[in-house]
Amino acid sequence: MPLSVSTHNPQARNRKAAVSCEALTCAEYFAGIGLMRLGLEQAGWKVIFANDWAPEKFELYSARFDDASQHYRLQDIFSLCHTDIPDALLATVSFPCIDLSLAGNLQGIRGQHSSAFWGFIQILERQAKKPRLVLLENVVGWLNSNGGQDFRIAIQALNRLGYACDVYGIDAAHFVPQSRPRIFAIAIHTAQANENLFVLAQRHPSLKTKALEKAIFANLDLRWHFIDVPPLPEKTNAGLKDIVEAISEDDDRWWSEAEVQRHLQMMSPVNLDYLKQLQHLPDYSYCTMYRRVRQGKQRAELRKDGIAGCLRTARGGSSRQMWVRAGNGTVRMRLMTPREYARLQGVPDDYPIRSPLNQALTGFGDAVCVPAIAWIATHILNPLAKSIRETSSAYHH
Repeated sequence: MPLSVSTHNPQARNRKAAVSCEALTCAEYFAGIGLMRLGLEQAGWKVIFANDWAPEKFELYSARFDDASQHYRLQDIFSLCHTDIPDALLATVSFPCIDLSLAGNLQGIRGQHSSAFWGFIQILERQAKKPRLVLLENVVGWLNSNGGQDFRIAIQALNRLGYACDVYGIDAAHFVPQSRPRIFAIAIHTAQANENLFVLAQRHPSLKTKALEKAIFANLDLRWHFIDVPPLPEKTNAGLKDIVEAISEDDDRWWSEAEVQRHLQMMSPVNLDYLKQLQHLPDYSYCTMYRRVRQGKQRAELRKDGIAGCLRTARGGSSRQMWVRAGNGTVRMRLMTPREYARLQGVPDDYPIRSPLNQALTGFGDAVCVPAIAWIATHILNPLAKSIRETSSAYHH
């Protein structure tokens, strides 16, 4: 039964708040550099266990979180012993996307990397006291990889363990100037699922896509749990200027004039015309640029909508985003810095970055958007946690 606390007693109110905060515990799998944790903490959650296999990510995590050595297990998920994992209300799972992403190899959820998902399922199967809530996060390609089977078998796996699921499509562009659409599946361990499709149909377009709806309607035989969720905030109007790190004009990270000209020659006439317009303005404007191969030729392509493209890991030159700064009659170019990657993920500047360049870029490029996670925690996870507290005083075994 829920705790009965008098609202007229300040000490009782404080005890109730303490109980609520203590209940919001999380075990974080594929924890990376801790951006999921940063977002959850903004909504009152406490990470009491974290796991990842990459030492370079743990290095970044431990530089930010003093308690890392107490709860972060640096090992392959398949080697984790379920008895070493503390009981938590929530488990978060940002399992590797490389086998699901269009930028990856499309081997699917049983591929070399994304198959780590089954390590998490193995842990759930063995835990006597399962987390009541599970949050899965991955790229939009998860919905249709292997003809939609990868999505189906992941939801099936959770269903089999007593969970009913809901799914959201959320773009980080609602919070930061970065286009970063992601799929979030949120599961609750319950015997009383709400499978009313009207709730899904009425959901705001900012939280779903046609591909997402198609994936759900193709799997109506699975167990779902739909809840009312407010719309996302309007997409941010914060400009890229707020992201750019102050770098002096003689910094050697700016490209030489010859390198700038080389990239200008790789641009289409449309991009060149756009850049010339910016070049003649009195103030500096910023846009991002990628190198792409089009019809067998390398192209330099500008993004002209005022936001950055989706950050990726630093595993090749084509995946690195570049700044183009135009104005006052000049055009300058350079690669993005790790701090700029961090800002595009909504990470405050007090997050220390002491790792080598590519290591830091990979850490942030492979992570989640902090304010997007904070929004999910506030508007989805916290209401679900409240409903659990109201109906049970203990986790479902």
